[in-house]
Amino acid sequence: MPFVFPPMIAAGVAALGVAALGRVLMKEWRRINEELEQMRPVEAVDPARLPKLRRDPRTGVYRPE
Repeated sequence: MPFVFPPMIAAGVAALGVAALGRVLMKEWRRINEELEQMRPVEAVDPARLPKLRRDPRTGVYRPE
């Protein structure tokens, strides 16, 4: 005669497993986001400081003004 879990106990064990898995996934998600945040450049590029480009009509190449 095989041992069978009562349905309520099986559902409880499954719920605990899902909760534990969710907790592990959330920790990993936060760790990865923290690493990515550290790699993000601190200072954004100011578009006003970038040189304006003008197209050379003869060659079609864009060059700084």
